[in-house]
Amino acid sequence: MQRQFTLEYWIDDGWYVGKLKEVPGIFSQGESLDELEENIKDAYTLMMQEEHSVTRSETRTKYIMVNVA
Repeated sequence: MQRQFTLEYWIDDGWYVGKLKEVPGIFSQGESLDELEENIKDAYTLMMQEEHSVTRSETRTKYIMVNVA
């Protein structure tokens, strides 16, 4: 299965740096835009594998309130 995400990127000190807008915490970098794309895909895959490795019986949820300006 494939999903489409938005890669937001910029150039910082000669490196392509980017993040997935729809998935907070997924950042990466590369020497080229192609390398950044591959690295960000790898970062997403690793994050998803780690998330699925948590035993679901250990997972709990709680509703919280957050002030929004």
